[in-house]
Amino acid sequence: MANALIIVDVQNDFCEGGSLAVGGGAGVAGGISRLLAAEPDRWDHVVATKDYHVDPGAHFGDPPDFVDSWPRHCVVGTSGSEFHPELETGRVEAVFHKGEHAAAYSGFEGHSPDGECLADWLRRHDVDRVDVVGIATDHCVRATALDAAREGFRTTVLLELTAAVAPATLDVALRALDGAGVAMVGDPVIKAA
Repeated sequence: MANALIIVDVQNDFCEGGSLAVGGGAGVAGGISRLLAAEPDRWDHVVATKDYHVDPGAHFGDPPDFVDSWPRHCVVGTSGSEFHPELETGRVEAVFHKGEHAAAYSGFEGHSPDGECLADWLRRHDVDRVDVVGIATDHCVRATALDAAREGFRTTVLLELTAAVAPATLDVALRALDGAGVAMVGDPVIKAA
């Protein structure tokens, strides 16, 4: 069996200067790249997810409520939807797009350009263990890790390579992950954007 690193939504719009910036996002991008360079044999596979909105309906709010609706972000064809330049993507074997026409938080809701879902891709590559990193700890990282555990993958969140939006939602997310049997290592980045 094999292990995989899932890099969640390390995109320009979620990092400093983006339309829905999370404090520490750029640092997380650089940290993931440094870890991949320092430990090239740690994971058998590396995949990434992208928020990838065409017209996600009520997911974009004007004004947003920051609970169910958000400022416009990660719109297909914009620089905001691209990976942050500090993220080295040379090891990324597959990218899973999510949220084209509806809200989607978990990478397991996404699909590759040829339509394969993340769970199927991981199983096809004999993956049984995943580490999850990225943005934001309390939203898409949480949802992706919870779905990974539900899909039967032994799941660990490397918290030091995640950035969180707010203390209250982070606390809820950490309790949910713990309750689902997801292992957690380190402390998440949490700072004002």
